[in-house]
Amino acid sequence: MDDNKDNANPVILNASDLPTRHGESLLKKADDPIGIYLGGLLSATQPIDDPFDEALSASESESDRDFDEEIDAQEIYDLIAPISDPEHPLSLGSLAVVNLPDIHISRPSSARSRISTVVIDITPTITHCSLATVIGLGVRVRLEQALPPRFRIDVRIKEGTHSTGDAVTKQLGDKERVAAALENNTLRGVIRRMLSTCE
Repeated sequence: MDDNKDNANPVILNASDLPTRHGESLLKKADDPIGIYLGGLLSATQPIDDPFDEALSASESESDRDFDEEIDAQEIYDLIAPISDPEHPLSLGSLAVVNLPDIHISRPSSARSRISTVVIDITPTITHCSLATVIGLGVRVRLEQALPPRFRIDVRIKEGTHSTGDAVTKQLGDKERVAAALENNTLRGVIRRMLSTCE
């Protein structure tokens, strides 16, 4: 966040006080998580369905549904809490930028849909943080590369916590703007450093 007198001493939570659940993670390790994200986001080709794979597809969709049950707000929190703040040498969890009660998962509304939406409200440490968009991008990239493709990611600025929260939320929700931002090598480097603290 901004380095100024108002934020010289941000609230820092003790790591032992952060919510966590030990166990397997949905983590997908990669040397270039941003490249993987951009590859999926900007891919123009869709895989062609093979009619001979119907039996395999049926068994995969059953296992996907079982796997879907295991993904909850705590799992999402465990994925994003270790992300490093771009200015402070602390995690987003320890700075309370991401909080478990501010993570919501909406399940598919019909049996025919497999799409779930993960909504994360982030809380900048100060109301005029100039890096709120970068933090939101880091959270979005982390989840896009770690979660199965049936999840849609919606990163928002928590209402009333930032002077331009609505504008930042709009930027984070625009796939074309996100893709364009992630083509910037400097920004990619910042996000790569932020995500380097994730296991």
